[in-house]
Amino acid sequence: MTIEALDYRTNKPISVHIKNGYIDNITVGKEQLDTSYYIAPGLVDLQINGFKGIDFNTIGLTIADLKTLTQILLEKGITTYYPTVISNSNIATESLLKVIAKACDSFTDVNACVGGIHLEGPFLSMEDGPRGAHSKEFIKAPDWDLFSKWQKASGNRIKIITLSPEWSESTAFIKKCVDTGVIVSIGHTAASAKQINDAIEAGASMSTHLGNASHAMLPRHSNYVMEQLASDDLWSSLIADGFHLPDSLLKIFIKTKPNKSILVSDATSYADLLPGTYKAHIGGDVELDSNGRLFMKNSPKMLAGSAQSLLWCVNQLIKKQILALPEAWNMASLKPTELLFGSSTNYLQIEHPADLVVFKKDGDTLKIIKTIKSGKLVFSNSDNN
Repeated sequence: MTIEALDYRTNKPISVHIKNGYIDNITVGKEQLDTSYYIAPGLVDLQINGFKGIDFNTIGLTIADLKTLTQILLEKGITTYYPTVISNSNIATESLLKVIAKACDSFTDVNACVGGIHLEGPFLSMEDGPRGAHSKEFIKAPDWDLFSKWQKASGNRIKIITLSPEWSESTAFIKKCVDTGVIVSIGHTAASAKQINDAIEAGASMSTHLGNASHAMLPRHSNYVMEQLASDDLWSSLIADGFHLPDSLLKIFIKTKPNKSILVSDATSYADLLPGTYKAHIGGDVELDSNGRLFMKNSPKMLAGSAQSLLWCVNQLIKKQILALPEAWNMASLKPTELLFGSSTNYLQIEHPADLVVFKKDGDTLKIIKTIKSGKLVFSNSDNN
């Protein structure tokens, strides 16, 4: 397979040849190539709770659901994703992890797209605000035996865990996670500066949706958001859907850590659904308004996750001129793999996996035209061919 398009980094024509699932050759294309199509690495979403009515956190989740959702995400340009399992009962968590593992074992396309599982909770803060929409009844201190049971149920697929370091058990737990190759992310926390720095010293390397899941009012100088932002060792994951963070704060976060910031969607099962009121797994009734904002119906100021895709977040950065196209795209494609593996594994270059997307500009919005996963065309928008 050969794709001729514009390089998203340089705006110059290139020809990308794909063989056996990898990029085999890249050559400068014809300068007179008449195209409005761009080629770029596929998007990588490290935090996604569901999409279009499918919820990774609802009992009744099936392996067929994961196959359906995988295809939906491929159409959004997402070639790798990390199903995110949130705070639930011990039994429910184990059951959901087993379903995800079975789906990966049953379907090659699901297994190829699921990079791992992100466990968000239940080792979070008990406090209102930092706990976010997570049910208080499920929150508990870090428990290595319990986590090990869940890891076994997942087929060792838990690759990221979000926790709060305010528990006395946190430091020892973090060290064990890191020793077994699990990335520890600080989130849903009311931790002190010492607790945060102890977590970093123990091996925590990421902040989950920094700036969200916090108290409505914080000390203006010394607080757990600033403490994480100040750390050179922590990557920041950010939800740039236009609702979770004010544009000014998003700019500050990105400027502070231009080389250690990634985008995540934090998408829920309400993404791509019609506006309305829905019954959520956590927190009760949620409402999705006509602007795409998802919030707790009884506490409208409290968000209930996102109802937007990672592609939407990229588009927000570009539309608002917070970042240029290459930098915005990289925050959702190259940077996540750099966080995971120490260096990016999905550059648009020879010998890298052919997980690619072709998109076009429609005004100031990017629209997916084709998605290639492991060298195979898995989505094509025939209306634009």
